[in-house]
Amino acid sequence: MLAPREIDEYLLPTERRVIRVRRHWAFIAVDVAQTAVVLLVLVVVQRLLPDTVLGDNIMFYLALVAVLRFTIFTILWWIEKLVVTDKRVILAEGFIVHKVGMMPISKVTDLTFERSLGGRIFGYGTVVVESAGQIQALNRIDYLPRPEEVYEALSELIFGEQGKTRATGMLARPRWRR
Repeated sequence: MLAPREIDEYLLPTERRVIRVRRHWAFIAVDVAQTAVVLLVLVVVQRLLPDTVLGDNIMFYLALVAVLRFTIFTILWWIEKLVVTDKRVILAEGFIVHKVGMMPISKVTDLTFERSLGGRIFGYGTVVVESAGQIQALNRIDYLPRPEEVYEALSELIFGEQGKTRATGMLARPRWRR
């Protein structure tokens, strides 16, 4: 699996990581609900059908497929990381086929964040990053935890030196990491 230090192997020696985060748990909430419903239906059907070895085996393997599907989606969610550095935005995902998307901070022309009602209740949102009229790999990043903080950090990086202190050259406000 992708350990936190492995995502840092994509950073250049001159880069400084500002944020590292994975998508909000609500991203897999639909998968949790679907798996629970499938397992519940299988249990109900198992109770209604007469006891046979064939029926028991079919129900067992259907339940196993549902749990394996959920496990794969959970691993994919856990591995996916968004990293914002002082020079670029990186999205790393996948465990069989590993994919790393990147957008230089200097190419960002427009930045927006959105929060639905569910996002306000549970603490997630969407950040839309646009680049010079082109659709990039990181155009829309859904289910980000605390999107206003990601938005603020990106805004400080995009709009230059206003966010840095004179003494240290670092961003004025401390940032969070996961």
